[in-house]
Amino acid sequence: MTKIQSVGQLSSPVDVLGLAAAAEQADGVYPLSEDVVLRVRHGGGTHLLAYADDGALAGYAFVDSSGSGELVVHPSYRRRGFGSSLLAAAGDGPVAFWAHGDGVGAAALASKSGFIRARVLWQMRRSLADFSDPSVVPEGVTLRHFRPGHDEQAWLAVNARAFAHHPEQGRWTIDDLRLREAEPWFDPAGFLLAVDIEDTLLGFHWTKVHPAAGHDPALGEIYVLGIDPGGHRRGLGYALSVAGLRHLAETGLTQAMLYVDESNTAAVALYRKLGFEIYQADVNYQRPPAR
Repeated sequence: MTKIQSVGQLSSPVDVLGLAAAAEQADGVYPLSEDVVLRVRHGGGTHLLAYADDGALAGYAFVDSSGSGELVVHPSYRRRGFGSSLLAAAGDGPVAFWAHGDGVGAAALASKSGFIRARVLWQMRRSLADFSDPSVVPEGVTLRHFRPGHDEQAWLAVNARAFAHHPEQGRWTIDDLRLREAEPWFDPAGFLLAVDIEDTLLGFHWTKVHPAAGHDPALGEIYVLGIDPGGHRRGLGYALSVAGLRHLAETGLTQAMLYVDESNTAAVALYRKLGFEIYQADVNYQRPPAR
């Protein structure tokens, strides 16, 4: 019988991260998002741990307060019911799980468990080797760097408005922001803010650098790009995109990436205009509410 333990704070995050690393080696894609890794390390949400009879950690799932989560089973313990047990432990309500890489195993588990394919998140990439597009900001707009300890509340307000209909990004809190400010990769020089003459925040382009790993070179990411819908200036999204990519290229990076929901046609059109192409996909599987 599978033993499932539910905790709010992991006593040994290294075990979960080791399981995730083993899954990445087997599948070629890391199974946990940045946000879940932060929760593994710092707590928050519900952590479900599945143990095999030999005491080994066979599977892990995370579920947040909205019922959204992620799940991974160690390659050595797959097809033994651990995935189904973790889904059952998440409750019988309308929950949703992200599967990174759109693998057949995740699709089979989802179908078997009554989940439907609900959303697709594309990872898109382009080369920065020849990136030389000029960044021309609209009249009356200037770009400056994010100032830690000063710009947090203004950024959170614009982020909430810009992503009001986004189920993850739009509900960021000050704790979410500060967790990332404390990360080694955080660099205010790559966090660009578009402001007007009164320093009112109109939009932003937050970039991130991923170190080389496996077969991937170091990657520069369009981490979060947002425009305040109440202060929209024509061409600002494109100008901010170019400015951030130029920053990444000038640091010597040769590849850029981003994540975008396939249903966000305006954003996809912008990124295709900038030369990005689909690299891989993550899939969100949802269990419909019982009728």
